[in-house]
Formats: sequence, C-alpha cells, structure tokens
Amino acid sequence: MGVTAASQFHVLAVDDSLIDRKLIERLLKTSSYQVTAVDSGSKALEFLGLNEQQPRNANATSVSPIYHNQEIEVNLIITDYFMPEMTGYDLLRKIKESNSYKDVPVVIMSSENVPSRISQCLEDGAEEFFLKPVQLADVNKLKPHLLRGRSKEHHPNSENRKDREEILSPERTRTRYDVPEVI
Repeated sequence: MGVTAASQFHVLAVDDSLIDRKLIERLLKTSSYQVTAVDSGSKALEFLGLNEQQPRNANATSVSPIYHNQEIEVNLIITDYFMPEMTGYDLLRKIKESNSYKDVPVVIMSSENVPSRISQCLEDGAEEFFLKPVQLADVNKLKPHLLRGRSKEHHPNSENRKDREEILSPERTRTRYDVPEVI
C-alpha cells in the first residue's frame, strides 16, 4: 500500500520556527516524502556532513542518531530564509559550493516578499522561492525538481548525453578506413 523507503524522495527541511517546520514536515509527509527536519542551517550542514567547525567522525554526535553511520541520500533541501546564525541564502551558497550536494535542488521559503532577495536566491542556485505559509500546491511544485535532481545523481553527465547522441547518430558517423589492419 505504501511507498517503499527506497523509492521515496528524502527532503531535508530547515526552519527555526517550530510551527513552520512542523507545517512543512506535515505537507511533505502528506505528499509521501521522507522528511528530516532541523532547526538551523548549522544543523543542516552537520546532517549533510558539511559542517566545517565539527567534521563528522565515528564518535561525533549526529543530528539524527537513527541515521548514525549510514549514508542518507537527500534529494531536496527546503529552507527558511531568515534564521539566526545562518540565513537560508548562506546555507544555499554552502550547499552549491560543496562537491557532494551541488546538484541537490534547494528551495527557499520566506514570509517576506522582497523581489531583490527572491531574484538573488534564484540567480545563485535556488530552484524555487516559496512565500509562507507554504501550501500543498507549493509542495506539488517540488516533484519536477526532485526528478531532475535524481536523474543527475544517476546520470551525472546527462547534460552531455544529447550532445553525445547527436555526435554518435548514424547521420553524423562516418566509416573510418584509415585504421591499420591487425594480422
């Protein structure tokens, strides 16, 4: 009846507001996503293993003890813009600078509709910018980003695939006659 954990998309939700965090978590779970929710950018980085202050090691306390010593695939990160210590924009930049998570889609949420802020986030790699309160219709917009993110993970050079197919197509391939014969 339910979706298996392996086929579910895993979303990391980051918001310092307990109410907003619970709302986004409930909306995502209603849409059959696996959700890990944390209350700060630094805890998100810790969960992802990107925390510069405290690198992960076997003895470190992790954000989610359930997942200790397990590799957790994160398919999408959704984060609040305004948070203490680190903004959602700062978190976005750290994620996009990392080798491990640069292709993971990031969505920013905010209760403030500031066009320059929205543009800056989208230009620097955010897939979407949602105004709070986030609604089910917003969550439904995540699926294409999740599918695109998953296809990049399984086919890291997929952007070059069309170019390769075009080069290797029968119309563009010529028989080579200058290959030396092996005796």
